[in-house]
Amino acid sequence: MIRKILFIFALVLLVGVAGVVSAETNVCCEKTTSGLFCQNVLESSCASNSRAVPTSCESTSYCKQGYCFDSIEGTCSDNVPQLVCNNEGGYWSETQPAQCELGCCTLGDQAAFVTLTRCKSLSSLYGLQTNFNSGIKDETSCILSVAGQEKGACVFDFEFERTCKFTSRADCEKGVGESAIKGEFYTGKLCSAEELGTNCGPSSETTCVDGKDEVYFVDTCGNPTNIYDSSKVNDKEYWSNVKTKEESCGNGKDNAKSSSCGNCNYLLGSYCRESKFGEGSAKYGDYVCADLNCGVTSNGKSYRHGESWCVYEDEGDTGIGKNSVGSRFFKHICINGEEVVEQCADFRQEECIEDEIETSLGTFSQAACRVNRWQDCTAQDNEIDCENSDRRDCIWKSGSYDVVTINASQKGVCVPENTPGLKFWEGAEAQNICAQANAQCVVTFEKGLFGGEDCTENCDCLTKEWEKKHAELCSALGDCGSNINWLGKIGFKKGFEVKKN
Repeated sequence: MIRKILFIFALVLLVGVAGVVSAETNVCCEKTTSGLFCQNVLESSCASNSRAVPTSCESTSYCKQGYCFDSIEGTCSDNVPQLVCNNEGGYWSETQPAQCELGCCTLGDQAAFVTLTRCKSLSSLYGLQTNFNSGIKDETSCILSVAGQEKGACVFDFEFERTCKFTSRADCEKGVGESAIKGEFYTGKLCSAEELGTNCGPSSETTCVDGKDEVYFVDTCGNPTNIYDSSKVNDKEYWSNVKTKEESCGNGKDNAKSSSCGNCNYLLGSYCRESKFGEGSAKYGDYVCADLNCGVTSNGKSYRHGESWCVYEDEGDTGIGKNSVGSRFFKHICINGEEVVEQCADFRQEECIEDEIETSLGTFSQAACRVNRWQDCTAQDNEIDCENSDRRDCIWKSGSYDVVTINASQKGVCVPENTPGLKFWEGAEAQNICAQANAQCVVTFEKGLFGGEDCTENCDCLTKEWEKKHAELCSALGDCGSNINWLGKIGFKKGFEVKKN
């Protein structure tokens, strides 16, 4: 005699609510009951008056990804759902719009490769007229376009005196001052050069210059001259000819808090500032290279100014389909010598990604909060589509699973790389997501002629290993099943149950 027993693996939430297998199918929900947009969930999880189409969100019009242009900031992002872009006040387009075209924005003697709107915003911020060249098509050419501008002494007569202004050749030939007096230009010369015979001379004063990192000497006419070097305060040649950064003191160093050298380096972590307590003081003048780097930070490492890194304050792991309940990602940034913390979106709807770039000064850490694209993981039935990082953030769990609703193959199942957080205390939506891992297995027994019975089919469903494997799959879908919270505390209930029918 052959007897069959049906084993049902019912997964429940951390609060102990039993998961129920639903006959509903996944839809692309315009907005869920928990306020999330463009989610692939069961129809019962959609908010009232929300559009729901029985297909993946990437196939819909309202959740299709494209370009999103911010007309206020002038920034342009790609791979943004139309609905999300519109809700944020942006302009969405399936193809790259004209507003996203980049060009060269000249800001004084600096340049940035940005959009026209962004150029206008930056120019306004620095009090400059907009100078945008759409004909320059790459960032390198943009930077080089301003790198070779000639600077020097523009000598002219004003109120019966021979005076001078340190400026560019173009400005000198166009005219300086309110009356636009045209001057005689001397390339590479300082206004304090004795041979020019102007009323400008050396001084022991210093200043910071807009758009520059370094501390500069100032002549008696108020013109910035060469980089501050206390040993050159009375050097006639140093007050006559323009010296490059490479020709100045402390080249290649940050010179932070140095009393004698103002050759600051922003990339190395120093910048011209007025002397304040803790930032050092200079032998001459009131400005110094302030230290912008961060010492030992919260993770025990030191970072340079501008570096950012990811922190996951949790007892669990990331990137393996197992995250603790209540955990979230954080982006930390070293700014002006301080460690600043930015939170990524709650419920792990964003994850922090980090990378390093190689520079002449060594590696430079960069991090960003990015949307966690977990919504269509369980719809994938093969490893290649599952782990296509251009489209989604998922991992493939190998092995055969006896799940009811997940699109699983005999070779494995696709789950989120970083599991989403769920409002499991509210019920419906979280239950529907967790219930996708419900499993059933029919075990066959053969009864002997003289009593007793032996398992002949699907016998592995009787083992603790089968139970553990499906419990881990449950946790990989979100805040479901057996799990711990971000403090390392285990749930007070088992999180699932096995029934025999």
